[in-house]
Amino acid sequence: MTMVGPLPMGVFYLIVLLVFVSVLFLGYKRPIYEAMFLAFCFTIVMTGQYDLFWTYLIYPATQSTLFYIIVGFLALAYILGETRVVEKLINIILALVGRLPGGAGYVALIGSTAMAMLTGTGPGNVAATGVFTIPAMIKSGFSRPLAATTEMASSMLGNQMGPGLNLVGFGILAGLYPDKHYDLGTFWLALWIVGGWLALQRLITLIFLCKKEGVKPIPKEELPRLGEALKKGWSTILLPFFILFPILLSSKFQPLLEARYGIDGAKAFSGTVMLFTVGVAVVYALFTGRKTVKEKVGAFSVQAVYDMFKGSMRSVVPVGITIYFAYAISLVFAKMKMADSIQAWVTGFDLSPWAWVLLVVIFTAFLGMVLPGSAQVALLGGVIISTGAAVGIDPFRVTAVLPAMTGVMEGMTPPLALGLFTAMGIAKARFWPTAKLAYVWIFGNMLMTILLLLGVIPILVSG
Repeated sequence: MTMVGPLPMGVFYLIVLLVFVSVLFLGYKRPIYEAMFLAFCFTIVMTGQYDLFWTYLIYPATQSTLFYIIVGFLALAYILGETRVVEKLINIILALVGRLPGGAGYVALIGSTAMAMLTGTGPGNVAATGVFTIPAMIKSGFSRPLAATTEMASSMLGNQMGPGLNLVGFGILAGLYPDKHYDLGTFWLALWIVGGWLALQRLITLIFLCKKEGVKPIPKEELPRLGEALKKGWSTILLPFFILFPILLSSKFQPLLEARYGIDGAKAFSGTVMLFTVGVAVVYALFTGRKTVKEKVGAFSVQAVYDMFKGSMRSVVPVGITIYFAYAISLVFAKMKMADSIQAWVTGFDLSPWAWVLLVVIFTAFLGMVLPGSAQVALLGGVIISTGAAVGIDPFRVTAVLPAMTGVMEGMTPPLALGLFTAMGIAKARFWPTAKLAYVWIFGNMLMTILLLLGVIPILVSG
């Protein structure tokens, strides 16, 4: 193992790259997508792999369906907002649970969790659903900090349950263990199960905080009528089905697909199902929201749909570029077998699973204060997965929980905390009271990730 002082070469490269990204992002205030592109170029120069520059630059777009799946779902998230599908779904939930004490908070939790499965963006969820749920929470007696942090904690599940950096994690996992033939559909189910446990943790926290603050139900006169809400938005309830059913099909029938089409065929089928799913979901969202589109632009036409997709570019492209180069960086590290050298180094410390889990969860929590989840997964994803496997933790489990440690925490932990600041802006909440309350949700999230990684809480599916 090549060493630089007391550190293996792989660890030294990681530290240098972390410093490089941090200086660009924090020091020079460059957008994260720009920092990730420059980080990819810097990685090539630092490792001297000039001959692989073009190979890894185009690999995510030519050799993998993951990037296209992610971009498709990002476009879907924009369309859901433009067609007011989110608003209709929230009105149904509000009519069902708004009469409960703290009911507006449950609307935020249920609505934002449902949106998380579709959009894959935490701060985007805050912006899309928070404009409805945060005012409703404040009207029903939530303090402004509680309203902001409830929406923040719920919406950040988008980085766990939706498409995005978690699929980059799957690409890293598949690259590290190609002989395992992991199925994308099964992995996505694992992401949702982890997200479900995190949602339960948020529900318990919400009940406790509502009782502490003495939150009342939403006034009856301000609640939408269930019949009217269902009449206007019943079709939105079916949207999660169009996404969940194909993924279940791919996961549960994997042995049959492998017997019929072989391992490579079953793997290709799984990726194809994801692409087909997002296409169906987009068409259904446009169909159910056609009246809204007509009200906005005067007609539901090909031109109107084109303009909608054109408008989505401002939100889709920056995130897409970030994820693209995060994936490219991870491929460079995989080629160098950096994870193997770091794994050997970490194994030498003879850490127990408990010690490793505590170290990684605390370390990623601190990183989330300054680095986006995408950068963390790109730089450290392979290391976290492989070292977890070295201490005896299933790499499939580690990868399924990885977004909860990185992307979810990134949006909650100041000073980065994009989800928190977005919610604070909507709620007009003061920083310090809101930040202090945020740590109640943050420590709860950390506890759940520890229990999930150690297997105390089951994920129920495996690779």
